Amino acid sequence: MPVVLSALAVMVAGCHRGEPGVGPDEPHSVNAERGDPRLLLGAGDLGADWHADDARVGLASWPWEQDSCPNYRSSDYLAKSHRRAAVQRYYRPSGGSSPAHHVVETYEPGWAERNVDDVRRVLLRCASYPVLGSQVSFDVVDPQYLEGAGMLIRGRIAHTDTPDTVTYFVVVRRGETVSTVRLPDPGSQAVVDSIAARVVARLG
Repeated sequence: MPVVLSALAVMVAGCHRGEPGVGPDEPHSVNAERGDPRLLLGAGDLGADWHADDARVGLASWPWEQDSCPNYRSSDYLAKSHRRAAVQRYYRPSGGSSPAHHVVETYEPGWAERNVDDVRRVLLRCASYPVLGSQVSFDVVDPQYLEGAGMLIRGRIAHTDTPDTVTYFVVVRRGETVSTVRLPDPGSQAVVDSIAARVVARLG
C-alpha cells in the first residue's frame, strides 16, 4: 500500500480489526445487532458524483481506533464495549479519490454520552503523532457543532513532499445513538455543514 494511502487509513479508521481493543476477559459488542440502515446517508446526500456501497452487515469497528498513536491504548476506551447495534456504509466518488464513511452506533443506556467523552480523550491524547514518515493531527473545529448536538473535527496528514491530506469528521449524538461521518475535504465548510444537517435529519 502506498505510504499516503496507508497513513490515511491509519488516521481515519485505525486498524479496523474485527474486535478492536478487546481482550479475552473484556466485555465487548461482538454480538451487537446490525443497526438500522435508514439512519445512514444515501449517496445523494453527499453529492451527485458519489456512489454508495450496500450497508455493511458485519460489526463496524469503533471509528476512533488509533493503534499507531503512541499515547493510545484501546482498552482505555470502554464505551465501545457497550454498543447494542452498529451499521456502516462506504461512499465512493466517481473521480476515484478518497472514500467517505458513515457509521451509526446505538449504545446501552448512558453509554452514548460516555462514547463521546472517549472520542474527546482520543483527540487529546492523539492530537498529533508521526506515522509512516508523515504527521497525523486532529483539530476540533467546533466542539459545540450543530447547536451543541455534535462535534466537527478536522484530521490532517502532513506529508514531506506532497500536499496535506485533509479529512472532516462529523460526530452527532441523539439520545443513545452516535452518528459519525468521515468526509474527504470538499474544499468548503458550507458543504460539510450541509451534509451534517442531513445527518441530523436522518436521526430524526
